[in-house]
Amino acid sequence: MAPPPLLALQDVMLTLGGKPLLEGADLSVAPGARLCVVGRNGSGKSTLLKIAAGEIEADGGKRFLQPGASLRYLPQEPDFSGFATALRYVEAGLGPLDDPHVAKTLLNDLGLAGDEDPARLSGGEARRAALARVLAPEPDILLLDEPTNHLDLPTILWLEEKLAGLRSALVLISHDRRFLQDLTRETLWIDRGRTRHLARGFKEFEAWRDRELEEEEKQQHKLERKIVAEEHWLRHGVSGRRKRNVKRLANLGQLRADRRNRVMPTGDVKLEASEAQLSGTLVIEAIKICKSFGERVIVENFTTRILRGDRLGIVGANGAGKTTLVNLLTGALAPGSGKIRLGANIEMATLEQSRANLDPATTLQDALTGGGSDMVEINGAPRHVVGYMKDFLFKPEQARTPSGRLSGGERGRLMLARALAKPSNLLVLDEPTNDLDLETLDLLEEMLADYPGTLIVVSHDRDFLDRVATSVLMSEGAGRWIEYAGGYSDMAAQRGAGVDARASAAPAREAKERAPKAASEKPQAKTKLSFKEQHALTTLPAKIEELRAKCDKLQALLDDPDLYASDPAKFAKASETFGALRAELAGAEDEWLTLEIKREEGQPS
Repeated sequence: MAPPPLLALQDVMLTLGGKPLLEGADLSVAPGARLCVVGRNGSGKSTLLKIAAGEIEADGGKRFLQPGASLRYLPQEPDFSGFATALRYVEAGLGPLDDPHVAKTLLNDLGLAGDEDPARLSGGEARRAALARVLAPEPDILLLDEPTNHLDLPTILWLEEKLAGLRSALVLISHDRRFLQDLTRETLWIDRGRTRHLARGFKEFEAWRDRELEEEEKQQHKLERKIVAEEHWLRHGVSGRRKRNVKRLANLGQLRADRRNRVMPTGDVKLEASEAQLSGTLVIEAIKICKSFGERVIVENFTTRILRGDRLGIVGANGAGKTTLVNLLTGALAPGSGKIRLGANIEMATLEQSRANLDPATTLQDALTGGGSDMVEINGAPRHVVGYMKDFLFKPEQARTPSGRLSGGERGRLMLARALAKPSNLLVLDEPTNDLDLETLDLLEEMLADYPGTLIVVSHDRDFLDRVATSVLMSEGAGRWIEYAGGYSDMAAQRGAGVDARASAAPAREAKERAPKAASEKPQAKTKLSFKEQHALTTLPAKIEELRAKCDKLQALLDDPDLYASDPAKFAKASETFGALRAELAGAEDEWLTLEIKREEGQPS
């Protein structure tokens, strides 16, 4: 006989804003349970956890907490008000019999001293302090809402190991697939206000969900066919006894009501990146770049070459300098020494990790259009902003909603919509998976797979990196960065144990360059440059700089807003010349890159 649950919700009902959010939802947490709660953004996952934690009261249904059972709840946005230090905040979560030294130990394990001012904690520091508060008492039940948000990979791995060793029953909400796969043995799916339970972990959830939806579609098809058959009988059938006919007619009415009252699954986000013209083959080249802030070295003697179509993932601990490195590579920040070269025809779109630059007073419509318009341009064609909003699951009535009133998932979709609306051939995504549901992540991964340009992504999501990245750039400390071929799992295999391993002796750039040769049993003979090619390799850099200077001069001319009105012919001629020069520049860079690669391959090893 199964032990009684520590925590149970039965037939929970909740209506928000006049619309039912939860309709008969159930939750049962047994001792030692490892359960994840999944569903689309806005389906009620966080609300269900708040009801389970006793933070809010449902409109209907029952909540049972076993007498004497201890429970701790980690919200997405913890409240630090009233606490002078991080240690005081953590200690406030301890029970009368808990060891107060555990609070200090956990904070130290998580990289905090304890004397930090909670009001000045970064997002990652605040999340670590909140985790220490709920972990310190080792409660019977742990309810964790997005525990990996804002955490770096070393901390996520530490948290996984910590949770795996706890006796506490776990209920998790997370967008991190690998985290859920490693920790869960049960799955609760919230779909259209109702809950469905799978007695297996998240690893098997998605296949099961797809089967459930497919079976639902089959049942709906049978219902439609039955209604057609009954309507045909009603019009053309031979009448029997009147009572039988009246009952059958009533049954037809019930079938129609079932069809009318059916709640359809939430639609999918429609992700499409606005594409600019192709960039040159060379997108970014960094040559022995260095960057320090005071005595702190961020990048030391780093060299890399990013080509069109590359998908570069950047990982490392918080504070390692990932964002600084991205700013160096994209030209937003000048290196202390070394050289950064950007290829021709680069059109960049950026998704920033921070939502701080999103004015909370700006409406959703103005955030997408820039204000003063109801149209947004996608791939050169104007679209009404409401139609574009629907692609990202926003309702038309939300057009005038201030962004400050959007949920975390909605703000994430809004930032994604803004970034993808800008024409680009280079996408820079800083923590794009934060606050996005799993279905939206699937579609984002599919869109990035079809994106013809180049991708640079900073992420702590291991599964996302495995699916998206073709190489991973890892911080090894002291300003040293090494590139590994493949995704996160490939990087972990090469280093030995993921982000916690010591750097391998051979740089991954060498491994990446060796990878094509490994596919062939016999190495190709080294080819020397001809005299003509050597001359071209020597003279092309000067030609490239000359073409770039001409392009910059014409760009400045075309940027004059009065030129077209004052001299349309001059504007047209300048535009035509500018296009031809950019094409010539791209060709020269491609030729130089091809010759440079050939020269390197012909060098004696």
